[in-house]
Amino acid sequence: MKVLEYIQRTLKERKMHMTLIDPASQHEEKAGRIAAIAARLGSDAFMVGGSTGVTLENLEATVRQIRLNAPDRPIIHFPTAAKVLTSSVDAIYFMSFLNSRNLKNVIGEQVAGAPIIKRMGIEPIPMGYIVFEPGMKVGEVGEAMLIGREDSKTAIAYAVAAEFLGMKLIYLEAGSGADEPVAPGTVSAVRKEVSIPIVVGGGIRDGKKAKALVDAGADILVTGTVVEESNFETRLKEILSAIH
Repeated sequence: MKVLEYIQRTLKERKMHMTLIDPASQHEEKAGRIAAIAARLGSDAFMVGGSTGVTLENLEATVRQIRLNAPDRPIIHFPTAAKVLTSSVDAIYFMSFLNSRNLKNVIGEQVAGAPIIKRMGIEPIPMGYIVFEPGMKVGEVGEAMLIGREDSKTAIAYAVAAEFLGMKLIYLEAGSGADEPVAPGTVSAVRKEVSIPIVVGGGIRDGKKAKALVDAGADILVTGTVVEESNFETRLKEILSAIH
């Protein structure tokens, strides 16, 4: 089964959670331990990538450890640049950073990477990527024209444009390590205007925030910073319970 098909079928039954593991944030063996715990608790898939410091070496080492410790979960590359791609993943978010000032992030890296992805035989999942305040490192590196957390009007415009362009998913991102996620009211407003799944990441640090986003209409929640912290199991279990 293709990964996008897995996502679409699962969302017909329930909401989903994905664990984001940054290869630059920990040794690959720790990444494997994180994957084992997250899979046991019920995380539905793994995203691998980060804003800075990702190399082909640490990317592939991290993917190997996730595969070893959570063999029944799909691994999706959350890419940084066309120069760091691997065929060891199950799929890749072929995403356009829609509110970047730099055309390279909107379409340039995609043009460079498309022939490589096709040659490698990786499943591409078209995604519209939209970054909100505070943006954190991804907003800085991606040269984002940050959208306010509660700026529903702008969020809707970008999301509808993404759907009209044929994207299969929309990602509303506050940035890894953000104190707060995108406002639930913004998620709710976007949900009313688009029919494709909404992914929300950044600032989801407890079950209360997770539940508010799911109730607002988010289909998939992504947590990354939480699993980088020591003794993360209790907090991740709380988040997953709120989602599932």
